[in-house]
Amino acid sequence: MKKVILIPDSFKGTLSSSQICEIMRAELLRAFPSAKVLSVPVADGGEGSVDCFLSACGGEKVFIDCKGPYMEDIRAYYGVLPDGTAVVETASAAGLPMVEGRANPLKTTTYGVGQLLLHAVKAGAKRIVLGLGGSCTNDFGCGAACACGARFFDSEKNAFIPTGETLCRVAGMDLTGLDPAFSGVEIVAMCDVDNPPYGAQGAARVFAPQKGADGRAVEILDEGVRSVCAVIKKSLGLDLDGLQGGGAAGAFGAGATAFFGAKLQAGIDTVLQTVGFDGMLENADCVFTSEGKLDAQSLRGKVVVGVAKACKRAGVPVVAVVGGADADLQGAYEAGVTAVFPINRLPQDLSVSKRYSAENLAFTTRNILRLMGAKKC
Repeated sequence: MKKVILIPDSFKGTLSSSQICEIMRAELLRAFPSAKVLSVPVADGGEGSVDCFLSACGGEKVFIDCKGPYMEDIRAYYGVLPDGTAVVETASAAGLPMVEGRANPLKTTTYGVGQLLLHAVKAGAKRIVLGLGGSCTNDFGCGAACACGARFFDSEKNAFIPTGETLCRVAGMDLTGLDPAFSGVEIVAMCDVDNPPYGAQGAARVFAPQKGADGRAVEILDEGVRSVCAVIKKSLGLDLDGLQGGGAAGAFGAGATAFFGAKLQAGIDTVLQTVGFDGMLENADCVFTSEGKLDAQSLRGKVVVGVAKACKRAGVPVVAVVGGADADLQGAYEAGVTAVFPINRLPQDLSVSKRYSAENLAFTTRNILRLMGAKKC
């Protein structure tokens, strides 16, 4: 093989996408020393997204002083790619690990994320990739909008910065103060969930318990998001009620759409577009991809299938090396996956097998490459 592309998702809780790239790259160069190996580690929009984009494309981190989840002073960062695209992680300024032991989505804010967005556009970014994964918030992105010049009012015309518990107080809004630097800026929000803003499958009911919300808090948060959607419909004429992906990051998906005109897009589609994957495929002999488990959920826009569809258009074979796989993979094959190889060698519980993930990945990759290199196959 002369040219191979590695574009894996992580094995959640065991190996990062960058680690998978390193292991596969080592095995590939051992088997085919002269091969050109391109690595594109993939993140889902959560913590690590900036690092993955910088690893794949080059560029630099920009650090700024901003506000954290409880309006405390922190230092956070965003990435700038060689083409000027800025990559902003919600998790950088409002990430769940930042509130470990004190998580409360009634109180937390995305204000610092807005400060990152504002700094990026004032620095000249005309395209922003906004990662919506890993947040500790449920404020509809109102905090981020406030940081960028938007204003929210209660029924008595008092301006305030809404958090999850005060969303119900929002009676009006004024977006005319949004910083003019946002004019003409394209914002793509990476979103790997299709949950609507509120309701049984909405932000609060599905995700808020993971962020520290009890039953009463979930009710307050869900009603708050519902209320803001109604205000937006009346004020801006936007119907966000059933917006797919609107429930991402505590309904920041819906807020990013309403306040910043963001386009919600599957994470893998955003990655492929940003790194210029179609161009990478030219003269490629094979693509290796991965994710923790390949199943029916994978067909709804996850990494392996997203990569496979692009490769199918280009006529490039795709090998999926995965942690585990369902028995029925016909949908993956139809999408363009050539073959699927689970890495686990023994019938072990995940609590045991995850300790051997790196070893098992190397072993499986090595044997795939041995087969590829066999002269009589």
